[in-house]
Amino acid sequence: MAMARLDTRRWRILIRRYGPASPIWRRRLAMGGGAVTIGLVALAFASLADAASEMFGAFAETYVWAPLIVTPLGFAAITWITRRAFPGAAGSGIPQVIAAAQNPKQAVGVLLSVRTAIMKLLLTVAALFCGASVGREGPTVQVSAAILTWFHRIFRAPMRVSMLIAGGAAGVAAAFNTPLAGVTFAIEELADAYEQRVALLVMTTILIAGMVSLGLAGDYVYFGVIGERLKVDAVLRIAPVAGVIGGLTGGLFARMVLNLGAIRDRWFPQLTERPVLWAMACGVLVAVLGVVTGATWGTGYASARAILEGGDAPYWFGPAKFLTTFATAAAGLPGGIFAPSLTTGAGLGVLLRPLFPNDPAGAVVLLGMVAYFTGVVRAPLTAVIIIVEATASRGLILPLFLAALIAHATSALVCKERLYDGLSKPWRRSLAASAREAEARRKAAMAPEASGG
Repeated sequence: MAMARLDTRRWRILIRRYGPASPIWRRRLAMGGGAVTIGLVALAFASLADAASEMFGAFAETYVWAPLIVTPLGFAAITWITRRAFPGAAGSGIPQVIAAAQNPKQAVGVLLSVRTAIMKLLLTVAALFCGASVGREGPTVQVSAAILTWFHRIFRAPMRVSMLIAGGAAGVAAAFNTPLAGVTFAIEELADAYEQRVALLVMTTILIAGMVSLGLAGDYVYFGVIGERLKVDAVLRIAPVAGVIGGLTGGLFARMVLNLGAIRDRWFPQLTERPVLWAMACGVLVAVLGVVTGATWGTGYASARAILEGGDAPYWFGPAKFLTTFATAAAGLPGGIFAPSLTTGAGLGVLLRPLFPNDPAGAVVLLGMVAYFTGVVRAPLTAVIIIVEATASRGLILPLFLAALIAHATSALVCKERLYDGLSKPWRRSLAASAREAEARRKAAMAPEASGG
């Protein structure tokens, strides 16, 4: 009889620990459901973003001067809405996830709430509809982390930092259809101290999200297939030049973004306390560049793909896209810089082509892309894997790594601090302040009880 009771108790313990209602299974269900949802949301977001860009492009072609009014007013309206009602949706989204990984408990209800995630998507689409030079990859990272957080709350599964890392990495994988880039992004950007036990969770989440994206969108290559190769002597000539120029320009962009407050306070002090007017002024610059060039609106994805496929582009395209992306980032609109930075890098590749006229043009452009992108985000492994997966250019992986490593070292000379780390600091301070306020309220609430007792 005693043995039977012991066996029954043992089975109850096993079921409680490993059964369908156990924490481990709740976490697995949350991870699986979240990963599927991430894939679906990323595809829907991509469709909306592309449609918004195409509609604005058609509008700007039909009514050439209209963007001079529409874009500044759109910038001002989006900034006003974001600052007044959804401050957690501002900017790229990647800094928010980095900050959330430092303080997940406080971030759940602020930076990673469902409300913030929904508005992040809508406001980024609105920014593209105004011609802003923003990407959808950064917002996808924040929204994906919010989705995984939400599923963990539904299934009452323990929330860990690894879940945020997995969600954000799955967002990159689904946005670009580049699973390996999601893994490297998790290692280089989202996790300060990457732990081995997180690897399986990250890869499983990315695999599920990637399968959903692949099943619905097909096996597409983001920027088209680039099958060109470079000989060793060409690599040793082109990669150092691309790496140094890309590192310098990318590092300059990162430094300008990180010092936006100082730049504004020095040159436009009257706009320091007027963020909506500042955003409108940034919108004016974006509109003027867009109207004059006719080529700097939106993510620039179509322009980058055309350049890679051998199309001609004016030499001013890269510098103009650089300024447009900086002005958009300065306005603080919801939206990322991944795709615009890749497009600017393609423009840098156009400038490199005349220096190496006898070498494959597409390969030269790719080296410019990876060098500039690395210079901006200082994540060489992620930059190389994204470009290799997005162009199927596996034959260029070693030249791309060489250019990326040189760009990484060069960029560090221009901008000591990594871009996303620097941008995450205000969010970290905000979460820390919220945590202190919550602790103060808790102590204040306990004080009367203690005195009454």
